[in-house]
Amino acid sequence: MARFVYVGVSANGQQVKGEVQAANKNEVISLLRKKKVRAVSIKPKQLALSIPLFSPIKLQDVSRFTRQLAAMASAGLPLVQCLDILVSQTDKKVFSQKIQQISSDIQVGSTLADALSKHPEVFNALYCNMVSAGEASGNLDGVLNRIADYQEKSEKLLRKIKGAMTYPAIVATIALCLVAVMLTFIIPTFAQMFSDLGGTLPLPTRIVMGLSTFFRHFLPYLIIGGIGAAMGVVAYYRTDTGRFNIDYFKLHIPIYGDLERKSAISRFSQTLSTLLTSGVTILDALSITAKTAGNRVLEKGLLRTVERISGGMTIAEPLKETGVFPPMVIQMIAVGEKTGDLSGMLSKVSEFYTEEVDAAVDALTSIIEPILIIVMGVVCGGMLIAMYLPMFSLIGAIQ
Repeated sequence: MARFVYVGVSANGQQVKGEVQAANKNEVISLLRKKKVRAVSIKPKQLALSIPLFSPIKLQDVSRFTRQLAAMASAGLPLVQCLDILVSQTDKKVFSQKIQQISSDIQVGSTLADALSKHPEVFNALYCNMVSAGEASGNLDGVLNRIADYQEKSEKLLRKIKGAMTYPAIVATIALCLVAVMLTFIIPTFAQMFSDLGGTLPLPTRIVMGLSTFFRHFLPYLIIGGIGAAMGVVAYYRTDTGRFNIDYFKLHIPIYGDLERKSAISRFSQTLSTLLTSGVTILDALSITAKTAGNRVLEKGLLRTVERISGGMTIAEPLKETGVFPPMVIQMIAVGEKTGDLSGMLSKVSEFYTEEVDAAVDALTSIIEPILIIVMGVVCGGMLIAMYLPMFSLIGAIQ
């Protein structure tokens, strides 16, 4: 399938422009005829491959677009006019082009949800299904505001977790670089000096010198082995079994596993609540939530839940079998089902676990930082002490 740019004339004689995805030009002509548009010009679209590399569309860009579109739609502006205004206001060229394509698709009769679904790399299934529900209910501006709220909360949670991992990652990188420099350049200088002096060196000194020799001789193999191991893990993670096993392992890592579990529950509750509030059916909402869960263990459990609900079971029972949700969450969901306010109960769960994630991030940061500093001090300080021990022996002998 390829994308074609066309110029045509509508049934009322107006010129229309747009893009459409099809196998060939004949299929484009057929699609336009169904929309009562006579094709004047059809050309394959020239793709600019370099733009996405230098101007990626981020979540905050989509969130800002959604918020502005909701504001203009609620003010009564026609949808095409709203999109045309956003085209001129969007700084990133690649995003501006996509909005222009969406506007063109709407002008030839496509719904907003269908036009958005042609750009899954920007607007995921959750976004498109919520927009579809908003169009069907006549409450598009309200749904767009809910989407923007959801995206802003998701971005805030992601930024919080990334921020907590940044400092430990920097400290660990500095420590590794410092150890590598010492083993490669500093220790060999001491080793040569001790070799010239002769005599038996203390055991710690011999161990450090041995590590230095090993590191210098096998450094290329260590680098190649590290890159190979990383590529192997990435390749394994791309398989269904690997993704499931690694995600399962992440949930059970001491300290970090607690953060992973709480963030998964918060994301699940917030997503499902937003979808249900927007009018998406429970089965569709659970299916979409599974695809955006971010954890294959949770995704598999949610898909199994969809199957069980189709067979007549409640939501709480199969969710309990996933092993991800604590009893409190299961009970709150069960109460929400009985009272008919599942979306409201899920919203409360999301708020609670968002606060729990904040607390878990602070706890993780407070634990990791001193551990890294202590490890860095012990390793670097231990090597320095090991290299100075022979000097202390020499000073004692001179006295």
